[in-house]
Amino acid sequence: MDANAMRRSMVRLAHEIIEKNKGTENLVLVGIKTRGEYLARRMCEMINMFEGSDVPCAALDISAWRDDNLMQKVESEPLGVDVKDKIIVLVDDVLHKGRTVRAAMDGIMHYGRAKEIHLAVLIDRGHRELPIRADYVGKNVPTSEREDIRVRLKEIDGSDGVVLIEERERK
Repeated sequence: MDANAMRRSMVRLAHEIIEKNKGTENLVLVGIKTRGEYLARRMCEMINMFEGSDVPCAALDISAWRDDNLMQKVESEPLGVDVKDKIIVLVDDVLHKGRTVRAAMDGIMHYGRAKEIHLAVLIDRGHRELPIRADYVGKNVPTSEREDIRVRLKEIDGSDGVVLIEERERK
């Protein structure tokens, strides 16, 4: 995806979120750090512009809830938004095995009992290890396990785009 294709996908995702939720009432977008945070902020700006609303947006560091976390205790940062009885849309760049999303759902529930949790991803590449699916998908990109998807964002990388990388050896 080049920058224009990425922007078009995000506009479509923003409209789908508004449509499925019949507006923006009780809606909160939460981006999974790091790239999901920037995508969520962009989508919040779009939704607010389209609807003339003020949808809250937050970033979630999932370190404390990862199942592969070898540390005994990781302190969670304040989320900064109320999730109790809200419709939470988790936003991430790439959905792969589903473990990041599982950790993010645990993180959301740590801060309060959400009414619903939805998932929006820019890229769904398959290969799930957990029964998790995205509610909103920018693009499905079937990949092999030897391939990797890299999402580039202007806020981090200087430009927007999505590239498929063939890796020689997976660890």
